[in-house]
Amino acid sequence: MELLPVPAGTQLPMRRAVRHPREIVTLVFTILGSLLLLVLALAEMGVAADEGRTPDVYALVLLFAPVLLWFARGQLWAQQRLNGIKLTRQQFPEAHAMLVDAAARSGLPYVPDAWVVGGNGLINAAASGHGFRRFVIVYSDLLEVGGAARDPDALRFVIAHEVGHIAAGHTSYWRMLGTFASQWIPLLGSTLSRAQEYTADNYGHALVPQGARGAMATLAGGKYLNRSVDVDAMADRALVEPGFFVWVANATASHPVLVWRMHALRDRRTPGRLLWRPKAPWLWSQPIDPTAWSLPAMIGFVPTPAARPELPQSAGPSDGRAQERQPQPYWPNLQFSAQQPYWPNQMSAQEAPPAPPHAPAPEAGRFAPPSA
Repeated sequence: MELLPVPAGTQLPMRRAVRHPREIVTLVFTILGSLLLLVLALAEMGVAADEGRTPDVYALVLLFAPVLLWFARGQLWAQQRLNGIKLTRQQFPEAHAMLVDAAARSGLPYVPDAWVVGGNGLINAAASGHGFRRFVIVYSDLLEVGGAARDPDALRFVIAHEVGHIAAGHTSYWRMLGTFASQWIPLLGSTLSRAQEYTADNYGHALVPQGARGAMATLAGGKYLNRSVDVDAMADRALVEPGFFVWVANATASHPVLVWRMHALRDRRTPGRLLWRPKAPWLWSQPIDPTAWSLPAMIGFVPTPAARPELPQSAGPSDGRAQERQPQPYWPNLQFSAQQPYWPNQMSAQEAPPAPPHAPAPEAGRFAPPSA
């Protein structure tokens, strides 16, 4: 790993600011649940010894969890080193610059290793570690999205998201060991996982707010249809898609469902919802214009106009990224009013100056310090 010239603990202020407010509480309950299952596993071992039978396999897995987890993390690290394409200043330099920039602005004292692996059409990325090493895995199909012809900001957001997992301590061996048994506790482990994903999204939004739309569009439509995805329309549906099975689908998932995730990235007044769908009934008191979107933009996304008469019919589909105002990165400290749905002093889409098609990639070796 490449070291960065920053003081120890530089990542702590940003970590406190962008961490999901329910993450630590959920983590505590998850650790307590895992300890309870460990006690039951020890009791099972004692009963099995008294009865002269083989202990339950789940009890054995829990008892050997420290070794199993250490071995699995080491094996994953070795697989990337032997099969992956390592991001360097010579190999995929643009993506490597994004990685270095995200690590420096997150306050990390080092740059995590990163490898590109064959995705076989899968759009995904991950962060993990082994020992004192931390690394990022980017699937090749996702890396293609970072090309100049597609959406570099979307890739920059995803890399910042994965670096956020590392900066927030989600890849720690001790955290993973303490929550190892949570996979067998209904709802508890998956809720913690969703809280961690929201935290990582907050890192991505704080560092690359202009990439949130493209990243979500890519997750929804893939690398070819991402420019045709109306992210605002999907975010609007978070408020109007109720039902028991909607709740179950989110509660049992390791990641927040996409429409809730998009809504949380757009509406920065409140953190992402873990178990209950977003609700903002005061929004419906406003008259609805049938020619425009039914919900106003908050801070992240700006709705794509319902009609674009200025574009010729032969023009290709727009990427849907309208002009955006840079939000404050430390969103939990911001104060909002329910009577003021729009971001204060926000320019309308007609008043905002034209935005460049793509933000320039950061230069290697030059970073902006994390905000205080």
